[in-house]
Amino acid sequence: MQPDPAASAQETPALPAGRPAAEILTELKALRTADAPTRGGRTFAYVYDPGREGLDELATEAYAAYATVNGLDPTVFPSVARLENDLVGAAAALLGGPPQTQGTFTSGGTESILLAVKTARDHARSTRGVTDPQLVLPSTAHAAFHKAAAYLGLEPVMVPVDPVTYKANPTAMAAAITPRTALVVASAPSYAHGVIDPVARIAEAAAEHEVLCHVDACIGGWLLPYLRKAGRTVEPFDLSLPGVTSLSVDLHKYGYADKGASVVLYRDAELRRHQYFAHAGWPGYPVVNPTVQGTKSAGLLAQAWAVLQHIGEDGYTTLAARVAEASDHLIEGLRATPDLHILGEPEAGLVAFTVLTSATPDRPSGTPDLSLLLHLADEMRVRGWYLQPQLSFDGLQPNLHLTLTPATVDRVDALLTDLPEALTSARSLPPITADPALTDLAATLDPDTLTPEDVAGILAFAGLGEGPDGSGEPGGLPERMAPVLFLLDTLPARLKERLLTEFVGSVFQRRTP
Repeated sequence: MQPDPAASAQETPALPAGRPAAEILTELKALRTADAPTRGGRTFAYVYDPGREGLDELATEAYAAYATVNGLDPTVFPSVARLENDLVGAAAALLGGPPQTQGTFTSGGTESILLAVKTARDHARSTRGVTDPQLVLPSTAHAAFHKAAAYLGLEPVMVPVDPVTYKANPTAMAAAITPRTALVVASAPSYAHGVIDPVARIAEAAAEHEVLCHVDACIGGWLLPYLRKAGRTVEPFDLSLPGVTSLSVDLHKYGYADKGASVVLYRDAELRRHQYFAHAGWPGYPVVNPTVQGTKSAGLLAQAWAVLQHIGEDGYTTLAARVAEASDHLIEGLRATPDLHILGEPEAGLVAFTVLTSATPDRPSGTPDLSLLLHLADEMRVRGWYLQPQLSFDGLQPNLHLTLTPATVDRVDALLTDLPEALTSARSLPPITADPALTDLAATLDPDTLTPEDVAGILAFAGLGEGPDGSGEPGGLPERMAPVLFLLDTLPARLKERLLTEFVGSVFQRRTP
């Protein structure tokens, strides 16, 4: 008699019988010890630390107060509408929205962008009959736009940026607009280099073609207006420009709310209507979803509302001034460090720099040195700093990316002290070189036909897939990432994407109870 798989599965418990709360919390805290620190100003990516005591506790308590409230139906939970209307109103007032401006609270910048692209697609279909829509993007636009295009069936049209300023070229952007264009995009600032695109000219060109224009201000939307209030010069980039029809701003970045909290704004309610999903053709309750999510906890909404209310106008102006102070000090120090070169003119808390080979009579300004750059990132990590490596793309230089926050003001001197020492150590390491045979092989590989075994072999060659202790645990990372990143930099984009997809898939492996 064959064993019954279903019966065997039932005999294996999915969960323990039950554990004491204290034991569970202790384990959670222990798991966190392997993560990068989210406070203290030494992690220059992914986290936004205002350096204000008591803010985390306020956010936690506000979240707890609304954790069980379902944001699906504001007619049952009217406080949800009140909190969201307050946040949208504040964002619209800060970002130049006219009286008719409307918006929505979302889970983050990716969802805000996804909704803005959906809105543009459906608007183009209903008003102009566009059935094969295009999305016109500067090459530095956030990857979330490509994700939205893939999900929603738009063709991304990428326009190269200026290779010196790293800003979108408004003339080239205008030339890329066609009758199929549903949306034109500008960044304020772009994530990779922290520079603000010439939004006014791009929005004007879109308006002349009667096409919508979205400003990705996910990073800068809550910082740039307060930098202006703090005395910095900031060119108009928001809904005060007539051609800008939508804008996204993350409250979990320079608004210092917990992730995820974002707002997408539209010039009027008629435009926002295209964002909504409604369905009455089933036997359950009538569904109207403003966002991608249906059921969702109102906790994130409540904590974002609480944080904004607590910090207030004067507080955000002070925090913006501290970000500017940190950025000024860091840029000055980087420019004073031999062989480091800042990319573009950073304007909004983000700084990207590359490492050049030492100057020679033949090369007075040096050339980018990817091997040295990646070794430097590893050496800084050994010293307790996380600087985010960004690989080369479309002729743009590889670099290390830093996000400045108020908490980094007091850390910049220490970072600038460690940086030359780390650079000296990096120079002492053997240069990384690409295996010509592997490079030639990579050029012949079709990412869509690779077998799982093929991918596993390439990942193993790259040093991915085993833990640093050699345990063979899936999804492990080597202690030094420079050789892995160097190899990735040499690979074609689609092959790179396939390998990274498989690697991340190996990180999220089912664990047997």
